[in-house]
Amino acid sequence: MLTHKAKGGHLGSSFSAIDILTALYYGILRIDPEKPKEPNRDRFIMSKGHAAAGLYVTLCERGFFSPQKLGTYLSDGSVFGGHVNYYVPGVEFSTGSLGHGLSIGAGVALSAKLDKKKYRSYVLLSDGECDEGSVWEAALVSGHFRLDNLVAIVDYNKIQSFGRVKDVMDLEPFADTWRSFNWGVREVDGHNIKELIAALSSAPIKKGRPSVIIAHTIKGKGVSFMEDTVEWHYHTPNDEHLKKALEELK
Repeated sequence: MLTHKAKGGHLGSSFSAIDILTALYYGILRIDPEKPKEPNRDRFIMSKGHAAAGLYVTLCERGFFSPQKLGTYLSDGSVFGGHVNYYVPGVEFSTGSLGHGLSIGAGVALSAKLDKKKYRSYVLLSDGECDEGSVWEAALVSGHFRLDNLVAIVDYNKIQSFGRVKDVMDLEPFADTWRSFNWGVREVDGHNIKELIAALSSAPIKKGRPSVIIAHTIKGKGVSFMEDTVEWHYHTPNDEHLKKALEELK
């Protein structure tokens, strides 16, 4: 309904990540909506900032702000932009230009290490984003500095802006690439909350190393005509789409 009203937003990307966000915000992150800047809170960076709608809805449900405020999404003057905006309560950093989030998360994790703090840094990346060299620079640095308080999650839905990942820039062997950068790796069903929480709770997966959870997901998960389609990276629902989607999601 949010993207239907606003006539904008990356709905397919939000649906592929929503179970990951649910696992993080309801089962993993040490956060307090009443104290969003509490110094010892865990930090979450939504590197795939184009899936802002999914994060905003999750933050709203967790009590960071009211549904009335969220209703201004994509309207003139609203802080709820189409890409993740720092001025939204609960958001740590503005993102949207892909490839930056893991560097930010690594910096946060290194800062915690240097300050002898116990909070963790979590970063959600898209698979297409892993085409960016800056992701692998950050991965190399994280392994070198043994940032075992850093957890990356890759929303591996296998579709990016204009095609399938394997056709645009094949990432395989994906898990082995992360291992070669000295990361602990676990692969899970990205729509299974129990699997996600179990994997996230196991960090650090490899002692003294950063962890990555490769979450195998489906673009547009939950709505039949959106699932596993390139088109729904950008499309927004019309009235007919909305009616059918709501029926299926019920």
